[in-house]
Amino acid sequence: MQNKALVVIDIQNDITKNYKEIIDNINRSVEWAVKNEVHVVYIRHEYLSEKIKRFRPNTQGAELAPDLNVVSTNIFTKNKGSALSSEAFA
Repeated sequence: MQNKALVVIDIQNDITKNYKEIIDNINRSVEWAVKNEVHVVYIRHEYLSEKIKRFRPNTQGAELAPDLNVVSTNIFTKNKGSALSSEAFA
């Protein structure tokens, strides 16, 4: 396995209701990564503030989009804008 990764960020139910073409493109990239032995990592966003209604922890909206091809258990959660804010990922 190479020391490279495809990082898929914030492809979650709350923002992907009509994004079939984008998800299809991401899935093609995931297939390419698997074929070329590149790690695939998924980053989910969860807002902890009560003021924000999207990406609430433990809701359907915070889950990865069902059409997304998830090929690994490398799924990390962040609570800020940057993917590097996930201590487990960084």
